[in-house]
Amino acid sequence: MSFNRRNFLGAGAAAAGLVLGAPAIARAASDKTFNWKMTNAYAPGSPFYVQGPGSPTDFCKRVEAMSNGRLKIQHFAAGELIPALEGFDAVSSGMVEMNAANAYFWAGKVPAAQFFTAVPFGMNTQGMNAWLYNGGGLKLWEELYEPHGLVPMPLGNTGTQMTGWFRKPLENVDSLKGLKMRIPGLAGKVYSELGVAVRLLPGGEIFPALERGVIDAAEFVGPYQDRRMGLHKAAKNYYTTGWHEPTNVTELIINKKAWDSLPADLQEIVRYCAQACTLESWAWCDAVNAEAMQDLVTNQGVTARPLPDDIVARLREVTADTLSAMAAADAPTRKVYDHFFAFRKQYLTWANVGERGFMQVGMSDE
Repeated sequence: MSFNRRNFLGAGAAAAGLVLGAPAIARAASDKTFNWKMTNAYAPGSPFYVQGPGSPTDFCKRVEAMSNGRLKIQHFAAGELIPALEGFDAVSSGMVEMNAANAYFWAGKVPAAQFFTAVPFGMNTQGMNAWLYNGGGLKLWEELYEPHGLVPMPLGNTGTQMTGWFRKPLENVDSLKGLKMRIPGLAGKVYSELGVAVRLLPGGEIFPALERGVIDAAEFVGPYQDRRMGLHKAAKNYYTTGWHEPTNVTELIINKKAWDSLPADLQEIVRYCAQACTLESWAWCDAVNAEAMQDLVTNQGVTARPLPDDIVARLREVTADTLSAMAAADAPTRKVYDHFFAFRKQYLTWANVGERGFMQVGMSDE
């Protein structure tokens, strides 16, 4: 075997050049900057939905800080760039890279999307997070949105919501007939089956509609957000149970082409910032709702009570029928429906022993 020292040294130098050049190439790739836009379904200044701990604007700040400025996201609340409920199309078309909203707003485009915000009589926030992050729910969500050129993920959670505000007390199921109520999502379908005239209004329109009697009842979020909107000044009957939204997921959608253009490390930063905001926003809601609920009942003349048992029983029956009919009418919805309720059945075997067991004996002020 012949050995040519000159060729060997030349080859070695070339190899060294490649090795030495690799970090420079990597640095060039990592130094690339991205400037994105995020729109939002909620009005400027809205706590949780726009600003505050774990909010979309908080998310944007976290991403910029963790990426050392490589990914900057300019946030636009509802009406600042596009109308409140046009985020799905804006991101799908590539007009903007991101949107924050709730998946049930897109029910007319993707019926199964509603399962990724809240399912009546579904799972609490612990169960929803378990399904999304570790039970295959997030992969199913991604699959559902792929034809629209979108990448979805959770960006926040309110925890359990209140049934809502009613101008008059509810006595029984017949009290719902002819009632005009602001209520979104799957719960709206259930209420409509019981004779309720369902209205889908943006947050900023709820109070004036309730105050003027344009609607007789309204659901928004929970004590803190509802008090901030002044809903207690328009109605004094505040019902609990959270049957319709035992959890409520804020949705982040990202344009798929824009997402694919990000280096892997920036994608991970986005995912982890979104996950952190989901946890922190939920914790914030629980903290502020406790004070607000006490104030509403003690100082604002609000009567808070659970829904009558017969109404809850009827709502449960109609919910089962409504969800089953939706699944039968649409193949993607059937797939999500089957997956969600299979996981729910398994999850409840633990939740009824763990969380429910403790709630019954440990969560008491006595």
